[in-house]
Amino acid sequence: MVPQKKWFKLLGVGLLFAVIDFWIYSSLIGSFRSLTEKAQFKEITLFAKTAPKDANLFDTWIMELSQTIEGSKGLYVHLSPDTGDFINPTGDKTALSLWEQFKDTADFKKGLESVYYLEPYAGKQSLSDKANHTGTLNVFFAPVPDENSADLRGALVVFTIPGSAAEFENLLRNLCLLALLLFVIIYSVVLFARDPLTGYGILILFGIALAFIAYPLLEAVRLTFVKDGIFTWEIWKSTLSARYLVSLWGSMRLGIITASISTIIGFLFAFVTERTSIRGKRLISTLATMPVISPPFSLTLSIILLFGNNGLITKQLLGLQNFSIYGLGGLVLVQTIGMFPIAFLTLSSVLKSIDSTVEDAAMDLNAGRFHTFWTITLPLAMPGILSAWLLVFTNSLADFANPLLLAGSYKVLSVEAYIEVTGRNNLGGGAALSLLLLLPTLTAFFTQRYWVNRKSFVTVTGKPSVRLTELASKPVRIALTAFVVISLGFIVALYGTIVAGCFVKNWGIDYTFTTANIGEALSRGWQAIRDTVTLATIATPLAGIIAMAAALILVRRSFIGKRILEVLLMTPFAVPGTLVGIAYILAFNKPPLLLVGTAAIIVINYIIRELPVGMETGIASLRQIDPSIEEAAQDLGADMPTVFKSIVLPLIRPAFLSSMSYTFVRSMTAVSAVIFLISARWYHLTVQIYNFSENLRFGLASVLATTLILIVLAAFGIMRLIVRDQGLTEKTVSQ
Repeated sequence: MVPQKKWFKLLGVGLLFAVIDFWIYSSLIGSFRSLTEKAQFKEITLFAKTAPKDANLFDTWIMELSQTIEGSKGLYVHLSPDTGDFINPTGDKTALSLWEQFKDTADFKKGLESVYYLEPYAGKQSLSDKANHTGTLNVFFAPVPDENSADLRGALVVFTIPGSAAEFENLLRNLCLLALLLFVIIYSVVLFARDPLTGYGILILFGIALAFIAYPLLEAVRLTFVKDGIFTWEIWKSTLSARYLVSLWGSMRLGIITASISTIIGFLFAFVTERTSIRGKRLISTLATMPVISPPFSLTLSIILLFGNNGLITKQLLGLQNFSIYGLGGLVLVQTIGMFPIAFLTLSSVLKSIDSTVEDAAMDLNAGRFHTFWTITLPLAMPGILSAWLLVFTNSLADFANPLLLAGSYKVLSVEAYIEVTGRNNLGGGAALSLLLLLPTLTAFFTQRYWVNRKSFVTVTGKPSVRLTELASKPVRIALTAFVVISLGFIVALYGTIVAGCFVKNWGIDYTFTTANIGEALSRGWQAIRDTVTLATIATPLAGIIAMAAALILVRRSFIGKRILEVLLMTPFAVPGTLVGIAYILAFNKPPLLLVGTAAIIVINYIIRELPVGMETGIASLRQIDPSIEEAAQDLGADMPTVFKSIVLPLIRPAFLSSMSYTFVRSMTAVSAVIFLISARWYHLTVQIYNFSENLRFGLASVLATTLILIVLAAFGIMRLIVRDQGLTEKTVSQ
C-alpha cells in the first residue's frame, strides 16, 4: 500500500513544476510574439515605401506583398485629396473581404487615424475570419508617403496569418507539456519504485517503443485514410482494386512456393548435419549459411550473370534465345537459395534437441528406421518445421531486393509499394500496400500458433541425452550427402561468378580480362562504403546494449504493461521493410523529430529493425541462468548496475556479441527500409550495387558486392573467434 503522503508530495511537486513550466512557456511565447510582430511591422513599413508612382500598378505591387511577407494579404486604400477620406480600396480579394467586415471597428479607425499622421500602427486585437481562414489574423496599417515623404498618398493595410509563428508556438507548447509529463513520470519512479534504475530503464524502453515503433506505424496507418487533409476511403479502394490484389496473390504465391521448397531443403541439410555421421559438418554449416550473411543483391546478380539474357550459361554455352530467368521461376530460385539457411538454422537446433531415447525405444520394439522417423522424429520436429516455414514465408513476402531486379513482368506487392512511393509520390498508397502485406503474414502466424497449441510435442526424460541415433540407412545417407554437396557446389559457383564478374570487361558481350572495374567501382562507391560501415558501426553497440537491457528487464522484472512493451519491441520483426521506411519518412519529416536526410534516422532504423532478434537471443540466454545467482549478489550488497556488469553481462556475453554481430551484418546488407531513408549526404552500399545492376554495369556491381561480402565475412569471422563454441551442447551420432 502506497502511503498517502507520497501521493500528496507528488501532487504538490507536480503542481509546482506545472506552474514554473507554464510561466516559462508564457514568457517565451510573449517574447517570440513581440519579436515577430516587430519584425513584420518593420517589413511592412519598408514595403509601403516601395509603392509605385503609377496608380495603375498598385494591383501588381500588392500581389508582391505575399511573396515578401509569407502568409500575408494586403490592400491599398487611396487618400482623397479633396475630403481627406480613405477611399477606393484595391488589392487581394481576401483582404478586401476582411476590410469590408472590420472597416468600421474602433481598431481600424484608430489605425487609419495613425496613418493619416504618417505613423504606422499595429492592430491591438486579433481578427477572426471564419469564411476564409482558420485561426486568428493580425492587422497592420502603414502610411504610403509621396516622393518627398512629406505628404500621404494612401494607406497599406496588411493582414498576416501566423503561419510559422503558430507552428513554433504549437511546438513549444507540446515540448512544455512533454516536459511536464516526463517530470511527473520520473518523479513518480523516484517516489514509488523500489529500484529506480530499473524504472528508468522501463521508461526508456517504452519511450523508444512509442517514439520509433508505434508512432511511425500509426502515422502510416493514418495516412492511408487521409487525402488532401480529408478523411477518405479512396486510398484503400484503390489498394483493394484488382490490379493490386493480383500483386498480393503474386507475393503470396511466391512466398508459399519459396517457403515450402526452402523448408524441405533446410530440413534435409539439418538432418544431414545433426542426425547422420557425415564428415565435414562444420564446413557444410559454414557454406550453407553464406547466403544469410551476404548482401541480398549478390545471388540475384550472380543468377543474372549466369542465366540472364546475356548470361554465360544461357547465351554463351547453350546458345538459348528464348530462355528468360526473369519472373516467378527466377525469383523462386534466388529466394530459395537465399532463405533456406533460415530454415536450416531453425531446424538444426530442433533436430539436435530431440531426445533420441524415444527413437531408441521405438527401434527396440522392431520399428524400422523410416517408420521411426515418420512416426516419431518428424512429428516431434513439426513445430520447428512450421516455424521455419513461417519465417521463410514472412521474409519472402517482405523481400524487396530480389524482385526489384528479377521480377520482370511478375508483380509482387513490395515492389508495387516502392513504385507507388518513388514513381508516383504517393506515400499513402505505398503505406496501404505495405500494410496489405501484413494480412497473409499475420494469418500464417496465427494459424501456426493455433495448430501448435492444439498438440503436445513435449518429451520428458530424466536427464539430457548426449547421443543421437542414426536414422538414415547407408543408401539414404549417400543420396542426402550427394544432394548437399551438389547444392553447396552450386552456391559456391554463384559466389565465384560474382568474383569473376569483377575481372570481366563487359559481361555478356566482352569477356576480356581487366582490372579497371576495381578502380572505377571503388572510386565511385567509396562514399557508400564509408557511410555504410560508419553507420553500421555506430548502430551495432547501441543495438546490442538496448537488446540486452530489454531482455534483462523482460525476463527478470514484473511491471504493468510488460506484455505491451514486449509486443511493441517485437513488432519490427513482422513488419515489412518497405512499411518501416515509409512510416519513418512520414513520422520524422516534421517537428519535433525532423530526422529525414540525417544519419540519425538510418542508425535508428538499423537498431529498431534488428532489435527483436537481439532481444530474443538475450531472453533465451537469460532464461538459462538461475536467478538465484543474481539474488545472492544483491543479498551481499551489490546494486543493480554491479550485478549486471559483474554477473549477468559475462554470462550473456556470447548472446551480446552475437546480437551485435547480427546487427552489423544486417545493417551492412539492408535494402528495403534504408532505400527510402538515404540522402545525398548519407548513402548505402546496397543501393549503389542496385543502381549499378539496374544500369547494366555488372562489373562495377560485382566489385562492390564482393567488397561487401568480404567486410561482412570479416565481421562474422571476428565474432566466431571471440565467441567460441564450448561444446556444452554437443551430441554424437551413433549407428
